[in-house]
Amino acid sequence: MTHPEKDALNSSAFMKACRREPAPYTPIWVLRQAGRYMAEYREVRAKVSFLELCKTPELAAEVTVTAAKRLGVDAAIIFSDILVLLEPLGMELEFTKGEGPVLHNALREPAQIDALREVDPSESLGFVFDAIGLTRKELPASLPLIGFSGAPFTLAAYAIEGGSSRNFDLTKAFMYRHPGAWAELMGKLSRAVAAYLRGQIDAGAQVVQLFDSWVGCLSPSDYRRYVLPHTSEIIRRLQPGVPVIHFGVGTGMLLEAMREAGGDVIGLDFHVELDSAWARLEGVGVQGNLDPVTLLASREFALERAGRVLEQAAGKPGHIFNLGHGVLPSTPVDNVIALVDFVHERSARSERR
Repeated sequence: MTHPEKDALNSSAFMKACRREPAPYTPIWVLRQAGRYMAEYREVRAKVSFLELCKTPELAAEVTVTAAKRLGVDAAIIFSDILVLLEPLGMELEFTKGEGPVLHNALREPAQIDALREVDPSESLGFVFDAIGLTRKELPASLPLIGFSGAPFTLAAYAIEGGSSRNFDLTKAFMYRHPGAWAELMGKLSRAVAAYLRGQIDAGAQVVQLFDSWVGCLSPSDYRRYVLPHTSEIIRRLQPGVPVIHFGVGTGMLLEAMREAGGDVIGLDFHVELDSAWARLEGVGVQGNLDPVTLLASREFALERAGRVLEQAAGKPGHIFNLGHGVLPSTPVDNVIALVDFVHERSARSERR
């Protein structure tokens, strides 16, 4: 029996790149592609808070689909936030104007780890699964949908710091002083993340991405000791055959260890050159890595820099074009659309030569 929709998804340029198969052009999507730089998103946000938007499946689906269709990208990513997973554990999360996320009961003592609940995502995070189901129905049959979660270290860092941090001194000090409690925390987070991602896949996501946004604060030896086993266990628990994108920021010195931890595609930020970074990563694809600030310069400059990224990828199967981090709120949306069109046209022309 044939499944036209499944066949259309599997044969898309994005899915082919995830499997490091030749594609007709380089696929592209952008981190934070549904966000404040887009008027349609701002109109929705004017009516609800950020958390309300995340927890209202119809609205989360709306902004996800609107962004994907407006930009013409090769994959949609479900609208949510990595921190919604911390609430079911017992963390008190608030997004405050001008300050970003705040965890009011930050974890500072080992005894607090014992009090954290085990998470059943089907009970506490069903709004994300519902949003995925609604989004999948509205997307074109050939357009893949990406689910995601924060990785355990980044979630732990938010929970311990109580919000964002520059040096992550509280997190690292906890990790060094209380290795047993750290392992317990990472175990609870790993089980929750794995179940959460499995649920997103069951709900209709074709690919999942692990955001380890803050792990770049660690040395390679600390990453291998305190993080790698837990990340690897998450990926091991996911459904076979579903591609995993493993992304971090400031992780140029961790790339080999991240590849060892797992993932079909390693996300590259803009602090590394794509060609030299990819040469260090055997057997995986790469995602990235245009500096998002280039989209605030002239369009000609931004596209010139995008061309350099494509040149460094050299048409090798397995490259997914993306920014090295998220779209900035002041980015002209027309520049993002021009980037998408440029990547499609330039990479297609290169393959015809």
